[in-house]
Amino acid sequence: MAAVLFIAFIALILLRVPVSMAIGAAVLLAFATSEFSDALYIVPQQILEGVNKPSLAAVPFFIMAGNLMNVVGMTDRIFNFANALVGHFKAGLAQVNVLSSMIFAGVSGAAVADCAGLGTIEIKAMKERGYKAEFAAAVTVCSAVVGPIIPPSIGLVVYAFLAQQSIERMFLAGVIPGLIVGLSLMTFNRILAIRHNFPTQERAGHREVLSTGIDGVLALVAPGIILGSILGGIVTATEAGVLACLYCLVLGVVYRSLTWARLWKALTDTMLMTSVIMIIIGFSIAMGWLLAIEQVPQKLGDAIFALTESRAVFLALMIVFVLLIGCVVEGVPAKLMLVPMLLPVIDSFGVDRVHFGIVLQLALLIGIATPPMGIGLYIMVEVGKVPFEKVTMAVIPFLVPLIVVLILITYVPALTLWLPDLVLGPDTAVIFN
Repeated sequence: MAAVLFIAFIALILLRVPVSMAIGAAVLLAFATSEFSDALYIVPQQILEGVNKPSLAAVPFFIMAGNLMNVVGMTDRIFNFANALVGHFKAGLAQVNVLSSMIFAGVSGAAVADCAGLGTIEIKAMKERGYKAEFAAAVTVCSAVVGPIIPPSIGLVVYAFLAQQSIERMFLAGVIPGLIVGLSLMTFNRILAIRHNFPTQERAGHREVLSTGIDGVLALVAPGIILGSILGGIVTATEAGVLACLYCLVLGVVYRSLTWARLWKALTDTMLMTSVIMIIIGFSIAMGWLLAIEQVPQKLGDAIFALTESRAVFLALMIVFVLLIGCVVEGVPAKLMLVPMLLPVIDSFGVDRVHFGIVLQLALLIGIATPPMGIGLYIMVEVGKVPFEKVTMAVIPFLVPLIVVLILITYVPALTLWLPDLVLGPDTAVIFN
């Protein structure tokens, strides 16, 4: 069953079948060709049980928050403030691109929202100032990797649900790695600026920095309000998502940029994206049940132990494997497919589940910018009006700093675990399988 499942799934993905339909079709085919062919009612049961979890209620609200940010004009204010701060540096707008993504990440936590929202503004501004369109697109898609690492994050909510971990701990674990990713991209931009004659702009005066900061201050404090309310025990992660949506609605009224048409667009985009994610989660839970019946996790663990008993070698094999998966499968479905299989293995090697979650998140996020299936590349083709092959060639050098940071975070767990242990205390819970 497992062989049929994986072969069918990969084949459908390569045929460009939408991921949600590819997972469902692969699961149904695996069931239909197995000894459970007369018990297909198990599939809808598993789907309904899979999505009927309170912890998943946070997902649509954070998606909605990101969409509201785009329609009420918060992205423009974030971009203008970041431009006033670092726009005068060499490769200034490339640095603005990364800094804007880091700020935007504090509310949306979705790479797609970053690419589609900030990307439209950033690529247009960079092209107008003389940057090549493919370079602008490459910087934009790679900086979007920051979004789902810095809290709040839809991907980390899904992982916390799958790995039975605290959402608060996962959010805190993503702060330092997210900042490191952003700083690595800004450093790489600076290195490129030495070799290339990028356009420059005048340093913004103190008055301009102050005015753009005041104009966008309400948007800038949103991450602190959301994360602070969760860590302070005032709200749950789901309630924080509701708070983020309400806050964005209030800002739309304050800025006088919220209209019924824009609100309707945000709602419809949210419903479409949430529906796709929930369909994927439902089918993936059925997939996980099938893999458990086939004892795939146990067999995978035995196979890896046969190769090596070294934790360092296992981590190296794992990140290569996940990077390859990330090239063809988008983050949420890949996570739903991999986590049930890999958790018993990482437990046997003594890898912390929170640490593993951040490594997995970053490795899969790099996939959105990796040919041939990276969803971020296709968004950039549409947003930036750049040929796919040019975006692909321009993005390859930016994968170097991202992979270097991935290796660093993989082999230095303290970068991930120090902050959650400091704020919440060491995690002494024992997971029994």
